[in-house]
Amino acid sequence: QVRLVESGGGSVQAGGSLRLSCTASGSTGSTYDKAWFRQVPGKEREFVGAIRWSGGTTYYGDSMKGRFTISRDNAKNTAYLQMNNLRPEDTAVYYCAAHYSWANIRTPAYWGQGTQVTLGT
Repeated sequence: QVRLVESGGGSVQAGGSLRLSCTASGSTGSTYDKAWFRQVPGKEREFVGAIRWSGGTTYYGDSMKGRFTISRDNAKNTAYLQMNNLRPEDTAVYYCAAHYSWANIRTPAYWGQGTQVTLGT
């Protein structure tokens, strides 16, 4: 069983920054590849980006490139999503997800509970 717990969400003004964390627990989940998604009510879940746990390779959804950065801390079993220059359209629930196969990271097997990010005007 893999458990993912997100933290770091909240309210921030447009142009500001937030860093979300995703801590993994379970027998092998800490070494699974991780991804971030977001969802706005009434819309489909959107891929934000992913990080390959072995080696740290990352890639991002097109609208996130240049503003969002994913990193990891192996010792803490934690992945991070650093979000800069936030825009009102970034308001969403952000989810951490994991899969043991990098090839399937966009269809994760495990999900966190989500954390709300809200942009003020």
